[in-house]
Amino acid sequence: MKINRSRQTWSLLSLCLFLFLAACGGGQSTTGSTASTGTTADAASETSSGPVKIVWWHSMSGDLNKVVDELVKKFNDSQKDVQVEAIFQGDYDASINKFKTSMGSGSGPTMIQTYDVGTRYMIDSQAITPMQQFIDADKFDTSQFEPNILKYYTFDNQLYSMPFNTSNPIFYYNKDAFKKAGLDPENPPKTLDEWEKAAKALTKDGQTGMSLPIYGWLMEQMFASQDATLLNNDNGRTALATESQLGTEPGVKFLTWWKKLIDEKYMLNLGRKTDDTKKAFAAGQVAVTMDSTASLRGLISSTEGKFEVGTAPLPKVSSSDIGKGGVVIGGASLWIMNDKPAAEQQAAWKFIKFLAEPEQQAYWHVNTGYFPITKAAYNEDLVKENMKKYPQFETAVDQLHNTKIDPATQGAVMGIFTEARQLTETAIEEALNGSKQPQAALSDAAAQITQKLKDYNDSVNP
Repeated sequence: MKINRSRQTWSLLSLCLFLFLAACGGGQSTTGSTASTGTTADAASETSSGPVKIVWWHSMSGDLNKVVDELVKKFNDSQKDVQVEAIFQGDYDASINKFKTSMGSGSGPTMIQTYDVGTRYMIDSQAITPMQQFIDADKFDTSQFEPNILKYYTFDNQLYSMPFNTSNPIFYYNKDAFKKAGLDPENPPKTLDEWEKAAKALTKDGQTGMSLPIYGWLMEQMFASQDATLLNNDNGRTALATESQLGTEPGVKFLTWWKKLIDEKYMLNLGRKTDDTKKAFAAGQVAVTMDSTASLRGLISSTEGKFEVGTAPLPKVSSSDIGKGGVVIGGASLWIMNDKPAAEQQAAWKFIKFLAEPEQQAYWHVNTGYFPITKAAYNEDLVKENMKKYPQFETAVDQLHNTKIDPATQGAVMGIFTEARQLTETAIEEALNGSKQPQAALSDAAAQITQKLKDYNDSVNP
């Protein structure tokens, strides 16, 4: 997952207006589909001279944008029926805000890449055609896809969007520092207690044992690691979530441990920016940090010639949690808009199928660090060679495959996720700087999130 800091909130008024207008138009179902499903049969009736053009809004910047452009070029050159125009729309927040502005105007894209935390909003917008409709109409086989990845975007056995860039969080550690501290670099700690002992041993000679970024995603992961849900109603998956469970024991346990290491000077508090913890790790200032699997190649490059990077799964809070839970995938997925002609929607589906092919997934994985969404990609020579070069990535693959699928590891879904993360991060800061105790900080944040959930739910179910 490419880590983006979410600091903007969306307008409930604009959503209410859209839903009112949609209702006036009649016929849009609560599943986000319309009569124009984009099926092959519909598309066949809509003929035109020349290729069907589709517009894809995405948020892949820098080198990732180059990889996107290469995949688009390959697809466009491979056939004459569909031509894709990929347009960078800024980060995830900027892109989804532009999408909200475009709703109802016809000026939006054919398909859009939206971050995982935007899933509930995208469904509730009623502006999308669920991916399952294309899958069923095409009898498309998803059996080779990674089930842990598909499950995040699946509700009531319906896949709403196609996973695109996917990652999970892991611990990165300085193997050379482990050796100097008398720790086994090939056997990293597995629980918080074990990591605490390691941090104490690693804190010496101007180096601090650990630094974890103040990031709501990490708190969400530690709930899943304990097989606990962050929201009621099975993490918002059996019904709209109405209550945050942030202030319950799983969160308090983890934050209490975190504060203890900060207070004892075995961990540095470097704030919310994950880039700051990565820089401190690469400089040897800290021996351990947490980041996305998509950061692996960058961290290895930035530490080349300095020390060897090791990787470890996210720790369990206690030994009794081993074998339970797991991680929640992060990243973004692809959505098809239902206000476009059926032929255009079908053209987008054709492109999405192309992106999901093992060859394309292998290229995407090797050049970005994100997971392939299909297991067949691991049979591609390109992936096999990359795994030899970066064996540390095996940690992420094993962590994904060892995760038990249930509501806790499927991940929480809510329409106010970006706001909830910001409130979570504020609570972490309050606990770490001592202005509130961990329990009070998390409970206060949970109460605010619960109120925002009520406001959101009222807006989509007036």
